[in-house]
Amino acid sequence: MTTSAALLIGLAVIGSLAGPSWDPVPVVDHLQPATSDTAIGGAAQLEEAGVVHAPGTFEVRETDVTIQLDGTEVGGILREPVGAGEDLPGMVFVHGAGTGLASVAFTEVASEVASAGVVTLVPDKRLDTYTTLHRDYVAMAADYQRSVDYLRDVPTVDPDRVGVYGESEGTWIVPIMQVEDPTIAFTVLASAPVVQPRQQAAFAVDNYLRNTHVPEEVFRAIPRAVGMQVPGGGLDYADFDVTPYLERQTAPVLVVYGTGDPSMPVEQGARKVIADTAVGGGDAPVTVRYYADANHGLRVGGKVVPEFPRDVAAWVAGLPATADAAPRVAGATPNQLFLAEPLARPAWWGNGDIIVGAVAVGIVLLVLGPLVWGAVALVRRLMAVGRGVPDVVARSHLARGLRRALLGLSLGSVLTTVALVVYLMAVARLALDYEQDDVVVQGGWIGVRVLGLVTVVAGAIVVQRVVDVRAARRAGDHEAAVARGWPAVLTLWCTVVGAASLLLWLAYWGVFQLGI
Repeated sequence: MTTSAALLIGLAVIGSLAGPSWDPVPVVDHLQPATSDTAIGGAAQLEEAGVVHAPGTFEVRETDVTIQLDGTEVGGILREPVGAGEDLPGMVFVHGAGTGLASVAFTEVASEVASAGVVTLVPDKRLDTYTTLHRDYVAMAADYQRSVDYLRDVPTVDPDRVGVYGESEGTWIVPIMQVEDPTIAFTVLASAPVVQPRQQAAFAVDNYLRNTHVPEEVFRAIPRAVGMQVPGGGLDYADFDVTPYLERQTAPVLVVYGTGDPSMPVEQGARKVIADTAVGGGDAPVTVRYYADANHGLRVGGKVVPEFPRDVAAWVAGLPATADAAPRVAGATPNQLFLAEPLARPAWWGNGDIIVGAVAVGIVLLVLGPLVWGAVALVRRLMAVGRGVPDVVARSHLARGLRRALLGLSLGSVLTTVALVVYLMAVARLALDYEQDDVVVQGGWIGVRVLGLVTVVAGAIVVQRVVDVRAARRAGDHEAAVARGWPAVLTLWCTVVGAASLLLWLAYWGVFQLGI
């Protein structure tokens, strides 16, 4: 019992010290909208003057187009309001991480805005240079700029009134475009992370896990997983900082969020856009709107909030009068619980190659020892039979009781590792679906920790058995031996080192955490 407790405490301490903890800072100064009405200031008067139109005013003509890029081309859909006249404002849509095809992305918003008198262009996302591990936002901005140039050449569009709409990941791209081309007339940032991708990811994971009601011990995995280096390298864009580009904005900015979006820092993001755009002297006016209960895609119950495209169209068509029209911040009251802050990065253990390597090495060693012993035993038996001599493999053995303890240590460490991976996958599914299941979340975690405890007890038995055998040898029992024969010695060390590697890996992810 004492040995088990010592091992458990040791693993808990190692796990605690091996990487950063997770202690997000609560938001105490909440943003208060001036009114719950999201309507753009002055839009009613501009509508009476025929400058602004409500969605549905015009029929929309859709045209498939081709945008030429460097070395390739992408398709797109141009939507024009029929009978709206000439010198119309235009808006190019920039995709987020979850969209790519013009035929399925932004269809409702682009159509609604176009029916209000704004020409819209949704290009396909360029995918030959876009992967999970490698993304270049500056290069992507240059690609989307070709769509801006295309829209400016549309006969019914006023080239001086063309702006850009970005959603989610696209909001890191749009500010780059406005800096590279200051003649872009306006930018719309929808569901904008604003902070660096790694910070936003940690923030989103925290919110999703809180909704899933995971045990507190699981939260420690957030900075260790999100902050680690990806196995094999890549993901450099996770540390992209849009701040220098926001500080150089010169065109009006419309920021929109849904208050039901758990993945974005909805209050912090708006504050940061307002603060950053005021730093560089560009004096870009910022308008902020919040839509009650809307999710990341500005939808409630699967449908786009109707006020959202109405407000975007009114703000765009009414520029420059709507750029700084009061109120600056309006809509539903947001409630961001914690700040999205820079992560404390893990040290050497946070290297993804080491994280994967620890598991791979552990499992290989656990298999290698018994495999070699079995192979040697088989060869020796065959040789003994062939030569007609006694079987000498009996000289290789482990001390009484040690074989079972090593088997328990080996199986326990592997089963606990597998159980943790399965548990995290199940929690991830629940979190992404924004669902709750206490049996899986709480019961699964208890099961993982019980397996870990059983494994530690098996390890303690191994330690105690080795101590007992060595004590007997010192007392004069020269026949006492922990392991006799090199196959047995190899199996002993492979099992101990392999299990230790897995146990340290499990400790890193909080399986043995004792609240320290």
